[in-house]
Amino acid sequence: MILTIITLVLAAIGFVWGKIRADIVALVALLVLTVGGVINTQEALSGFSNPIVIMMVGLFIVGGAIFNTGLAKMLGGRLSRLGGGNATRLFLVVVLVTGLIGGFVSNTGTVALMLPIVVSMTASAGSNPSRFLMPLAFASSIGGMLTLIGTPPNLVIAEVWEEYGGEALTMFTFLPGGIICLVAGTLLLIPLSRLLDKKHGDKGSQTADSSQRSLAQIVEEYSLNRDLWRIDVPADSPIAGLSLGALALRANYGLDVLELRVVEGRGLLKNVTQEAPAASTVVDGGSVLFVRGPEDAVQRFVSDYGLYLADDEDAVRKNLKFYDIGLAEIVPLPNSSILKETIAQLDFRKRFNVNILGVRRDGEYIIDNLGAVKVRKADVLLVQGTWKAIGEISADTRNWVVLGQPESEASKVTIDYKAPLAGAIMLAMIAALVVGKLPAVVVVLLASVAMILSGCFRSVADAYRTINWESVVLIAAMMPMSFALEKTGVSEAVSSSLVNALGNFGPHMLMAGIYVTTSILTLFISNTATAVLMAPIAVQSAVAYGVSPLPMLFAVTFAASLCFMSPFSTPPNALVMPAGEYTFMDYIKVGGPLQLILGVLMILVLPLIFPF
Repeated sequence: MILTIITLVLAAIGFVWGKIRADIVALVALLVLTVGGVINTQEALSGFSNPIVIMMVGLFIVGGAIFNTGLAKMLGGRLSRLGGGNATRLFLVVVLVTGLIGGFVSNTGTVALMLPIVVSMTASAGSNPSRFLMPLAFASSIGGMLTLIGTPPNLVIAEVWEEYGGEALTMFTFLPGGIICLVAGTLLLIPLSRLLDKKHGDKGSQTADSSQRSLAQIVEEYSLNRDLWRIDVPADSPIAGLSLGALALRANYGLDVLELRVVEGRGLLKNVTQEAPAASTVVDGGSVLFVRGPEDAVQRFVSDYGLYLADDEDAVRKNLKFYDIGLAEIVPLPNSSILKETIAQLDFRKRFNVNILGVRRDGEYIIDNLGAVKVRKADVLLVQGTWKAIGEISADTRNWVVLGQPESEASKVTIDYKAPLAGAIMLAMIAALVVGKLPAVVVVLLASVAMILSGCFRSVADAYRTINWESVVLIAAMMPMSFALEKTGVSEAVSSSLVNALGNFGPHMLMAGIYVTTSILTLFISNTATAVLMAPIAVQSAVAYGVSPLPMLFAVTFAASLCFMSPFSTPPNALVMPAGEYTFMDYIKVGGPLQLILGVLMILVLPLIFPF
């Protein structure tokens, strides 16, 4: 028992100190308890196979797909419009929407779905995401108190109540207390969340200022949209089946092909394939060419081959996409072999499967008549090709340096044509979670695999990159702590002593003791495990005192779910920790007052809703 208490105290100190990552602190505590013989190896590793942890991994992938397809940005824009440009109204929209969704979907699932939407929304609105993300996690937990299925502790006390002989709790038995909690919590979070905004505001602005240029900014800088035209190739066109080399568009018309795009299917089954222009690239009927050049030359080319020119020039220039092909800038090194060579002599298209689209020199951009331009020191070359080809040229560190990381840049590309499909998968997942015919972890894994197989990610590696392993390891390493607390008798000793000490002061104080005990235990073990541990104690205490166990059981579930002072007390708290750049002390500063005030409110209100 002593080793367990010392380990948990030191772990808490490590979390508060914040100099070591929270997941490492949790792992060290886990290893100490394992080496000390408090828990065995199987118990120590049980958290990594726990359904909640596996579900968190799947939800990260689902959330990543929502972000990756631009669905998050679209939904975030709609939330922003509901906010009407007012920061407080926007905050209310986020908290209330999250709370209502949390009543029917697991709080972990709610946060994973809402997190990318809120991040996109705050980025578009120029707001600080740190002010929204922790309240988002808290709102999902509060929303879980609206219905029977909102959170696992609700199901735990419902089962214990029926075993005692009580009438089965209905879907909305929890609704009165849940609504009171949601309204009070929302009002409290409005001022409390400003503490987060003040803490992270400066850092956020610095990050935004120092971020790399986006692909859209590069396109604008090099004026790639200037003289850009979209040409549709009908199936019966004479050029269908010909290669770009055979067409010789630069020689015959003075045109440069930037992209060849093929669009297949519609709606949910829509798929887009891009090819970087090469001499061997074949133009298929039904494909789309994006070319740059003088309007008269484009008109002549279109007329010669019976092609169709898009009418809306502005729409065309906003339609340059980077799904399969991308852009990157390379800087020649002082001793590079490409110096003093002309762009035509370099022949990057044949040697590296990339095209040179422009040169940045002394603050000016050269994009016309590139073939005769000689490469000088301090030049920056803009190249275009498949993301794979760009990644391969970055390996040549003797001749040039590629600015940025092509693989990282490729992962940032929004696959917007997959947004409807991602939305359909998300809605199907929510519906399946509400119906509850399949275990939640299975539903989430099915949704995450569907997101990958349907092309909502560029690759499986991109899907894995969306998983925040710090949060996963943190929760998985803390879960086995419940074994240590139970096996050494710490949990029972704490709960029994508090209940026995307060039982003589009346049922209200007894319920307060149960509530406080549950809150304390939930700081160190999962809320579900705490509810399982405390529910029988609550019933026994009520029976011994001669009052109804129902308010005592509700005190257990509310205390277990409304735990905000620690990042690992509930999975939603851990999910938002990295994205919001929170420290352990942030949870104490904001979550502490919220948990305390809501606790006092519930202790006063629950006996009115469920009399002794």
